[in-house]
Amino acid sequence: MMKSFLVIGLGRFGSAVARELASLGQEVLVLDEDEENVQHIADDVTQAIRGDAQDEAVLRSVGARNFDCCIVAVGADMEASILITVMLKEMGAKYVVAKAQSPVHARVLERVGADRVVLPESEMGQRLAQRLVRTNVVDYIGVSEEFSILEIHPPKNWIGRSLGQLGVRARYQVNVLAIRHGEGGKVDVTPQANQVIGADDLLIVIGTNENVDKLVEQH
Repeated sequence: MMKSFLVIGLGRFGSAVARELASLGQEVLVLDEDEENVQHIADDVTQAIRGDAQDEAVLRSVGARNFDCCIVAVGADMEASILITVMLKEMGAKYVVAKAQSPVHARVLERVGADRVVLPESEMGQRLAQRLVRTNVVDYIGVSEEFSILEIHPPKNWIGRSLGQLGVRARYQVNVLAIRHGEGGKVDVTPQANQVIGADDLLIVIGTNENVDKLVEQH
């Protein structure tokens, strides 16, 4: 199902998000003060507009409240990102994702109503560290201070056995959200208990940090 996105700010993060959303077939409008930034991305998105997002009239003119999601990617100017987030929420924007530069910036954005706050550099740092230390971890997403989602290679003694036989949920207190058949392969979402794990499969699991750590140690 196609959704509509407003991306405000065309730095590296905003541009990457806008292009990826567009490549996924979504409706993407981008807004930035810099004409060169706007022209550079115009062919890759639905619509690219030059304008100052700190001006409430500009946000209203692009119909900010009508988008399924507004992404505030103005990270370098903390004051601007906070102001834009406040204005979007006040005018009734459905879902606002805001990029933060620091944990303090993130807390302020949460306080003023951002529905989700991202710290790209911090999150990428976490993911890299996890992958360097745990060679069986393909990817890592910290959901909260307590929970994580990992994409992992299965322990060797799991190969050729089904999820039901292994009793993953009962034994390890983690849930297998999906199984990816090889890097970049087909993904089975909510796999059944009779799903047999292959040597090339990757498991996408969620659980408390303590429980996923125990699972990773099985390798």
